[in-house]
Amino acid sequence: MEETAAAAAAAPTPNAATPAPHEPAADAEASTDPTAVGDDEHDSKDVVLRRYFLQEWELVSAILRRIIASGGVAESADVHRIRSIMDKYQEEGQLLEPYLENIVSPLMLLVRSNTMELGAGTDDLLHIIKPLCIIIYTLVTVCGYKSVIKFFPHQVSDLELAVGLLEKCHTMSSATALRQESTGEMETKCVVLLWLYILVLIPFDISTVDTSIATADNVDGPEVVPLVTRILDICKDYLSSSGPMRRISGLLLARLLTRPDMAKAFSSFLEWAHKMLLSVTDDFVDQFRSIGIVEALASIFKIGNRRALYDAVSGTWNDCSVVMKTNVSARSPLLRKFLVKLAQRVALITLPPRSPSWRYKTISSLLGANLSSSTAGEMHSSGSSEQADTNQTDMSFLEEEMDVPVIVEEIIDLLLTGLRDSDTIVRWSAAKGIGRITARLTPALSEEVLSSILQLFSPGEGDGSWHGGCLALAELARRGLLLPSSFPDVIPVIIKALHYDVRRGPHSIGSHVNCRRAASAAFQENVGRQGTFSHGIDIVNTTDYFALASRSNSYLNVAVSVAQYKEYLYPFADELLCNKITHWEKGLRELAAQALSLLVQYDMDYFGGHALEKLVPLTLSSDLCTRHGATLAAGEVALKLYRLGFTFTTDMQKALSGIVPAIEKARLYRGKGGEIMRSAVSQFISCISISGIPLSDKTKKSILETLNENLRHPNSQIQCASVEALKHFIPTYLVSSGEKIANDIISKYLALLDDPNVAARRGAALALGILPYKFLISKWMPVMSKLCSSCSIEDKPDDPDAEARVNSVRGLISVCETLTASFDQSSNSRDSVYAYIKDNVMQTLFRALDDYAVDNRGDVGSWVREAAMDALERCTFILCKRDNVALKTAPTSANESGQGDMEVNASSTTHRLFDSGIAQDLVSGIAKQAVEKIDKMREIAIKTLQRILYHQEHLIPYIPHRELLEEVIPNSTDLKWAVPTVSYPRLVKLLQVSYYSKSVLSGLVISTGGLQESLKKASTLALVGYLQDSDINTNCEGKSREYLLSCDLLWVLQRYQKCDRVITPTLKTIEALFSRKVFLNREGYSEFYSGLVDSVGSELKGSKDFTKLCAGLSILGYISSQSDGTCTKAFSQLLTFLGHRYPKIRKAAADQVYLVLLQNDCLILSDNMDKAQELLAETCWEGDVEEARRRRSEINEMAGFRVASSQKFGNQETRRTAATSTDENKSYSSLVDFSGY
Repeated sequence: MEETAAAAAAAPTPNAATPAPHEPAADAEASTDPTAVGDDEHDSKDVVLRRYFLQEWELVSAILRRIIASGGVAESADVHRIRSIMDKYQEEGQLLEPYLENIVSPLMLLVRSNTMELGAGTDDLLHIIKPLCIIIYTLVTVCGYKSVIKFFPHQVSDLELAVGLLEKCHTMSSATALRQESTGEMETKCVVLLWLYILVLIPFDISTVDTSIATADNVDGPEVVPLVTRILDICKDYLSSSGPMRRISGLLLARLLTRPDMAKAFSSFLEWAHKMLLSVTDDFVDQFRSIGIVEALASIFKIGNRRALYDAVSGTWNDCSVVMKTNVSARSPLLRKFLVKLAQRVALITLPPRSPSWRYKTISSLLGANLSSSTAGEMHSSGSSEQADTNQTDMSFLEEEMDVPVIVEEIIDLLLTGLRDSDTIVRWSAAKGIGRITARLTPALSEEVLSSILQLFSPGEGDGSWHGGCLALAELARRGLLLPSSFPDVIPVIIKALHYDVRRGPHSIGSHVNCRRAASAAFQENVGRQGTFSHGIDIVNTTDYFALASRSNSYLNVAVSVAQYKEYLYPFADELLCNKITHWEKGLRELAAQALSLLVQYDMDYFGGHALEKLVPLTLSSDLCTRHGATLAAGEVALKLYRLGFTFTTDMQKALSGIVPAIEKARLYRGKGGEIMRSAVSQFISCISISGIPLSDKTKKSILETLNENLRHPNSQIQCASVEALKHFIPTYLVSSGEKIANDIISKYLALLDDPNVAARRGAALALGILPYKFLISKWMPVMSKLCSSCSIEDKPDDPDAEARVNSVRGLISVCETLTASFDQSSNSRDSVYAYIKDNVMQTLFRALDDYAVDNRGDVGSWVREAAMDALERCTFILCKRDNVALKTAPTSANESGQGDMEVNASSTTHRLFDSGIAQDLVSGIAKQAVEKIDKMREIAIKTLQRILYHQEHLIPYIPHRELLEEVIPNSTDLKWAVPTVSYPRLVKLLQVSYYSKSVLSGLVISTGGLQESLKKASTLALVGYLQDSDINTNCEGKSREYLLSCDLLWVLQRYQKCDRVITPTLKTIEALFSRKVFLNREGYSEFYSGLVDSVGSELKGSKDFTKLCAGLSILGYISSQSDGTCTKAFSQLLTFLGHRYPKIRKAAADQVYLVLLQNDCLILSDNMDKAQELLAETCWEGDVEEARRRRSEINEMAGFRVASSQKFGNQETRRTAATSTDENKSYSSLVDFSGY
């Protein structure tokens, strides 16, 4: 009773006069001015918070005044506005605390006053208070219920009022589960429950305030007070809720049933809880009810009086243990969490309260004191020893007999089992329970608990046990229950836990980003509290939260920075050598090898001696992970030592040179893991080649065979690693071996370009690209010629390989750069190589831009086109650089020969390698890629053009209309060229230039007539916008933009005849333009119509592509509708499709013919017009084909076309159908695609 009275007295009265934040006060007056300069360090907390919350508070205050003025009626917009403001403070709820009284008090007074005026049972009341409760409950979610309920009204007379309101709210049901759409039912229930939570603390017997009790005799009767019964019934219902009412009703029951006058009600509730818990089923309502009951019991045992609860311990524990063994508990982590919480509370009731004087006490908790004492290590050590001695004395003095009830032992067993649970919330609750119970035990018993916890770290336990054990040890340490005398047993276990990393499928358990961040936090805590960590402050600044987010940054930057201090270098190196390079994850082993090489700079003798001596034997380990990591690390360390100027001993050189032959002799390339070993060995060879480790001739030959074998491997990563190794191995060991070796290697790689194995062709193309100048100079012509032929699509339709062509392009440009970078001025082959690059290499790369090969992976030709654009850019710079050199040397030669300036300029222009023709082909070819459908290709193409236009070293000459190009493609990095709405409106402007229009249009139609709707829309709108833009001047003899576009469209149709990849989207583009009235109802397009009809006719003849056929029919329909001489020819072709073999095409043709006749009455005589339209409408064109062809003949007669010719066409079509019946699957597939299935 005293506790409840004190709690009630602590709550402020509802009408307390507290100045609002916006009201002028002595210390807050200056803060009302946003521009006022305050002293954040010396002002009060309220003043500082108001200073930074002033603007929003003014808005909230205005809304509150409006609500109060209206008598509590709140608009939904105002409620939503306040809730959105408060939600921003979810992570910093303390910022709202100075304003809670000014918000909560008036709102709760409105709830109270309206309840008293309107009555608790009226619907009008709920309509008023629900918006108010939404605001209050929002504050509860942000600041917590304990901070909010302090400002609830708590007069004695309010108890019955609140119970009546709760009964009315209990009948409501929420219309939606979405918080943003809530109308306040759930929030109102929660607020009323919280109101009752503080009202039941009244310091009077509740029976004295229950007006339903008629006589005083009923007070001492056997029955529970009716008012309490009403509360209990509603709370019992809410215990089965899945919402927040379950938790709040449990808190209310805890406050109510732990009152001294509630013994009968408490016994009744325990009986009901026992009945419910033992009858729980798999029903969802029962599951939630069991969770609510256990949570309520846990709250009761937390705040209840120990003497009053002692008699209920046995029954509660029995219920708890029974429920823990049910299937419902096994499936519900939340239920297990509350069962663990209830069990520990029960144990605390059975154990007498005691303050463990034997627990460890820190010397100082001040950072400054620790830092000052860190300079006197001996003093600190002696202090620690004195503390330990004191602890031992206390322990011996306090060693006493303590009878631990059996129930406590059982609960401790349950908590230890909870530490093994699969869910973190259960393990966390169990760990806290272990700490609470241990604090009430004797030192000897606590040692037994600690011993049981340490058993969780056995190798046979799962990751849950290890995690739970760590949580329990942390809880004991936090409470000072983990004594220094236990450290010899605990520390080794903790170190094992730090290395816990178990592979589970494609990932591991125990190692992730939070582990690194937790390590940083633990280090920071120790630096602040112990003060004895060397360079602690500097390391804390380096290992911050964000720096550790990236694993690669942690290994390659953060760890290297910390390792500069000797105290941390060798532990880091040992960790990498012993654990990380043997890790199961391949990526981590590679990262560890790189990190190890970065540590070499701090102690070369250590890594050149101890580290390499440890790594070399591990390269032959039977464990795949160990030998792979050791091979990588040995190569990286050796390379770093060489770059730092370290001199290897003879024995170490011999050991390093023997690693690869030893691996080959042990046949470690075979079996599981052979692929990653091949890659690691190639990388190791690359490292020792750069380092110049001496090799015998036999070893050189063996390594070359190994690399050549890796070149033929189908794994691209192994090929690339082998090529990178050859790039360093050949110059280091083979260049000086003579011309024969060079010729043999080149001949071998050239032969591999024709190998049936596609992997061999891929590897050979890359290998030719890395050959040194001394190898290439004697055989550059056959090498470049063979690579040029390998860049084109093979004539083998059964085995086209895009990767081989990509590698050929890359190898070709690498050969060009190697040859041109190393030529001396006196070389006779110099001019021949440049001429070959201009005449052959550039043309080969232009043809590669037209590689549109497709396989089951998609547009694999795009890989070739991407490589070709890069190669064209580099070839352009090669030729321009050569031209600039020739221009600089030309005046000297001319002066010696007596030529004049005019003759010199004319001669230099005539003999330029990079001329206007190449410039036009270059820009137009890349511009075509810049308007096609793949976002990545568009971005690459435009950035390539940017580099060509704005190159810093060489001005690329002869680019037509350079000013327009620079306007369309500015030298800016802000534009997102991959976004269609950004790139297309700019690039369509190139259609006005005849140099680029045809190429750009041939790429643009792929987008405008493609399948991707967003791309199609953006490109079409850009094209139409270009046609409608009056600011664009075509400068082409006054001809309109539409006319020039029509000419370019005909060129595309003729250039890509029978190429469905281009023709089909082109026809769809023309159809889309016709639908927007482009090219229609205008003079001067007869030639366009005629050419279009001829092209469409030839394309549709024999076609089985439904998309192409439908687009062509639509175009013929548009042209037939025009009053032009071509309409009759188009109409004649359109009629032939009325007898097509495919029903859907016949139906589509009939629809087009019908629309044409409605728009153009000149095609059929007026006497036959109605009959023709009736015939088109009544005929089932999707029915019998012979019937359709007879109807077509009748329409032909009406139109004046010869029936014989149409019949002949039908017969030819029938024969053509029979001749192509073997292609039935393709036509059916096209039909299915067209139908949308």
